[in-house]
Amino acid sequence: MSLPISLEFFPTKTPEGATKLRAVREQLYALKPEFCSVTFGAGGSTQDGTLQAVTEIMAEGCPAAPHLSCIGQSRESIRERLAAYTAAGIRRLVALRGDLPSGYGVGGEFRYASDLVAFVRAETGSHFHIEVAAYPETHPQARSPLSDLDAFVAKVQAGADSGITQYFFNSDGYFRYLDDLRSRGVDVPVVPGIMPITSSTQLMRFSDACGAEIPRWIRMRLQAFGDDTASIKAFGLDVVTDLCERLCRGGAPGLHFYTMNQSAATLEIMRRLRASTE
Repeated sequence: MSLPISLEFFPTKTPEGATKLRAVREQLYALKPEFCSVTFGAGGSTQDGTLQAVTEIMAEGCPAAPHLSCIGQSRESIRERLAAYTAAGIRRLVALRGDLPSGYGVGGEFRYASDLVAFVRAETGSHFHIEVAAYPETHPQARSPLSDLDAFVAKVQAGADSGITQYFFNSDGYFRYLDDLRSRGVDVPVVPGIMPITSSTQLMRFSDACGAEIPRWIRMRLQAFGDDTASIKAFGLDVVTDLCERLCRGGAPGLHFYTMNQSAATLEIMRRLRASTE
């Protein structure tokens, strides 16, 4: 299976965590990812850690993309961040609105991710390949599915090169989302985000927070396993591998793995995918 893949990591908070993450990345580089992305905390916190991780990944020989949040930021603060990324040799960004830490009101000079994309293009021209977020199951704060589609279209019109979706487990929803975008004249690549299932409590917590739907049959099965970690992981591998196979057969332009700074599940999913196509 030669479909391009990319990997997402988050900055670590301790030297021990950084050492562990280096070992995880070394294992995952065997998959020859097209690039790795690195997230940030709410309100753009950990952005210095994001830059440090990105420069490490690039030094290890893999292209890397920092996530760039605009909410709560000024044009000058974003301008400074772009200058730092340019100086570091970074050529790819994941441009997001982002979330403010709890307790903060909405602030900053950017309201939407499309405003950030337009600003990056105005400041840096075509220097950066700009990825943006896509929501096949609709962003939890969107007024409607149609307004959410319009938001993605606006990001592309502002200069986004491609999209990465929130994770999902319903491939039909993803392909319908692509059809809806094509009907609006949008034909940039939209890469499905893949979340390996290794913990039922973690998955349910994340999904409730971000609006990703866990189909009832998956949720019920995970709950039935209780604390049986081995069964949860085995079931998760089957479910996510099957999802990836359907996405590949349907013509998805790539796969973006939310690794959660772990390697085992992503490596096994890719091993199964490649074995199934040999």
